[in-house]
Amino acid sequence: MDTQSLRDGRILLAEGIEGITDTYKIMRTHILQRMRANSWKTLAITSPGEGEGKTTTAINLAISLAREVNQTVLLVDLDLKRPAIGRFFTDQESLGISDYLTGETNLADILIHPGIERLVIMPGRKKITHSSEILSSPRVIQLVDELKSRYEDRIILFDMPPLFAGDDVIAFLPYVDGVMLVVEDGKISKGELAQSQDLLGDKCIGLVLNKANMAGASVGYY
Repeated sequence: MDTQSLRDGRILLAEGIEGITDTYKIMRTHILQRMRANSWKTLAITSPGEGEGKTTTAINLAISLAREVNQTVLLVDLDLKRPAIGRFFTDQESLGISDYLTGETNLADILIHPGIERLVIMPGRKKITHSSEILSSPRVIQLVDELKSRYEDRIILFDMPPLFAGDDVIAFLPYVDGVMLVVEDGKISKGELAQSQDLLGDKCIGLVLNKANMAGASVGYY
C-alpha cells in the first residue's frame, strides 16, 4: 500500500490520524446493529455533491468493520465515472470492475487483498461514460447477487457517485439494502439535504457529518 496516499487521504492505517478511530467504531457499531437486525448485507455510501469525503468514509468504514472479529468486508468501487479507491491501496496499474463489467476478465482477477485481515477491495479502473445504464444492467444485477451469495457473513460496501452528479445512485438503489449519506459540514443547504433524503427514501439508514469540528473529531454519525 502507498503510505503517503493513505496519509494524504486520511485513511485509518496511516500514522497520525488514529484520533478519529473511535468515531468510526461508533459508526461501525450503529451500522452493524442496524444491518444485523434486518439481515442486511449491502450498504451504499454516497454524498449530495463532490468532494464531501464519501470515498474516504467508505474506506475507513470498511477498515473499521474488518477489524470486528468474524466480520468479513468487501469494498466495491461503483463510482464508475470517477473510480478512486484503487489508488489508495496500490500504485500499480491493476484490473478493475470496469474490466469485469465489459466481460474482459473474471471476478477473481480484479480483487485486491490489501493486507488487512478480512478485507477485500474491488477497485474501479477505466472511466465508464454510460454508468447509470451499466448499473441497472443484468451484468451488475448478476454481480450483486453473486457477491451476496458467495459469503454468508460478508458485508458489502459500495462507494457510489455523488447523488446530484447523475442518476447512478437512483438506478442502483433497488439492489442494495441501505444507503449512508456523507455530508460535508456547511457545504449544502437544508433544502438540498432534504432533497437528498427524499431521493433515498427509507433506504437511508444514517447521515455522516464530515469535516466537522466536534470535540476534535472529523466525522459524526447520526
